[in-house]
Amino acid sequence: MAINIKKVEEHIRGILIALGDDPDREGLKDTPMRVAKMYEEVFEGMNYTNDDIAAMFNTTFEDDLTIEGENKDIVLMKDIEIFSYCEHHLALMYNMKVAVAYIPNSKIIGLSKIARIADMAGRRLQLQERIGTDIAEIIQKVTGSEDVAVMIEAEHSCMTSRGVQKPGTKTVSTTLRGRFNSDMMLNNQLMMLYK
Repeated sequence: MAINIKKVEEHIRGILIALGDDPDREGLKDTPMRVAKMYEEVFEGMNYTNDDIAAMFNTTFEDDLTIEGENKDIVLMKDIEIFSYCEHHLALMYNMKVAVAYIPNSKIIGLSKIARIADMAGRRLQLQERIGTDIAEIIQKVTGSEDVAVMIEAEHSCMTSRGVQKPGTKTVSTTLRGRFNSDMMLNNQLMMLYK
C-alpha cells in the first residue's frame, strides 16, 4: 500500500492545530507538505514486504564460489549505518549500526545489497528487534542460507530525549539463525569478528 501523502498533510495540519499553533503562519504554512514528503522518504520500506525487498535486491553470484561440506566461511559486513522510527512513539532511532553475517550456501549476495536491505528494513515504523528479524529473513531468502546473524546497536530518542532522558544509552540486539544459534564455536568466532 502506497503512502497517502494528502492524508499525511491533513493530519500534520491537525497536529499543528492541536499543539496550539497556527498552521497558516509563515513558518508553518508548508510544514504539512514537507513532513508528508519526508515521511514518504523515511518510511519507504512500508511500501514493501520482506519478499518484495528480497526480490528487489536479489543479486547473487554463484560462479565465483565453491562450497564443499560443512563449510564455516563467514561473510560479515558491519558498521552499516541506518536509521528508523520507533513504532511506539514515532521517535527516531539513530546512531544505528548494523552488522550482517551469513555462511554462504551455493551463492553469495552482492555486498551493496546487504546495506540496501538493512536500509530498507529500517525505513518502516519499527522495533529494533524486528529490524534484525526482517534483515535476517530477507538475507535468508536471497542467499538460500539458513545461517544468518544480525547485530544492531542504536540510540533511541524515546529514551534519550524524553521519558527517562538518558543520552548516550545504547540498545544492542542480536538475531541468530541456523548454526549461529546452535554452534557455540561458530557463535564465538562471529562475536570475535564483530568486535
